[in-house]
Amino acid sequence: MMNIAIVGATGNVGRKILEVLEKKNFSLDNLYLVASSKSAGSKITFKDKELEVFDLEKFDFSKAKITFFAAGGKISENYATKAAQHSIVIDNSSFYRMDPDVPLIVPQVNSEDLKKIKKNIIANPNCSTAQLVIALKPLHDAFKIKRVVTSTYQSVSGGGKAPMDELVEQTKLFLNNQEIRSKNFTKQIAFNAIPHIDVFADDGYTKEELKMTNETKKILDKNIELTATCVRLPVLVSHSESVNIEFEKTFTVDKVRQLLDNADGCKVIDERKDGGYSTPIEAAGKDETFISRIREDKTINNGLNLWIVSDNLLRGAALNAVEIAETLIKNNFYGK
Repeated sequence: MMNIAIVGATGNVGRKILEVLEKKNFSLDNLYLVASSKSAGSKITFKDKELEVFDLEKFDFSKAKITFFAAGGKISENYATKAAQHSIVIDNSSFYRMDPDVPLIVPQVNSEDLKKIKKNIIANPNCSTAQLVIALKPLHDAFKIKRVVTSTYQSVSGGGKAPMDELVEQTKLFLNNQEIRSKNFTKQIAFNAIPHIDVFADDGYTKEELKMTNETKKILDKNIELTATCVRLPVLVSHSESVNIEFEKTFTVDKVRQLLDNADGCKVIDERKDGGYSTPIEAAGKDETFISRIREDKTINNGLNLWIVSDNLLRGAALNAVEIAETLIKNNFYGK
């Protein structure tokens, strides 16, 4: 019996997990949708059936073999340990990511770390990290990465449904020459770019930028140096990244292209002509991480530039979480 629960089933990522399960025709016996008391009793359609939403406070986690958490850090902090007494938890929040006893997993990159489950909790990485490491992995294996410099251009859906609604609303106000007051952003987001995601640390980096550094080291290799600048753009879905890599070994652009094209989860779209690259709109709704603008950086030895685009709600959240579950099932839960 494969019974699955989704905590936060009514939110952005929870609904995406449902979409991915349905699209993959994921084999399950019972599916339990769980949310806050205000959503309890509401109905969500899955595979032409109406499923009732359970109240998180009252839900019995022993009913589920795997529980997805997609309701933010506070909910994970308060309920994941309780759930993990009965169920394997796959957590989409940042709460457990840097816990040394919790594996941080992108299945195409470090699925072997699933053997190290200690707390019955597995962490899903930050959306911008997930799409980055899936592209870095085959290149690191071949040429050994020394340093990465990345600037991210992140969609508003990374902040949830309310920022998406606000972008649409601000756009209407701007086009009608009406006053804009930002609720979910530090400045106007419509027709703008905000170089600030999450809170500032004392050293001037934001928490989002530090997440990328720390998570890449944990998932891929602790010796990789990485610095990031994270920018919020007026885009609904999909994150883009400009990535500069310095390798220890020599490479050819043709070999890089071949490695990326053959890597699980990656797709190269790199024609050196007008429109011969991927953008957020083309990546939205797709499972792959798209890589474009592959070229040598001639200012340093063994330097490479890439453009990486991926649907942050899929690769960075729902799809990655479901692929973790698939990997667990395929390997008989590594004896857990």
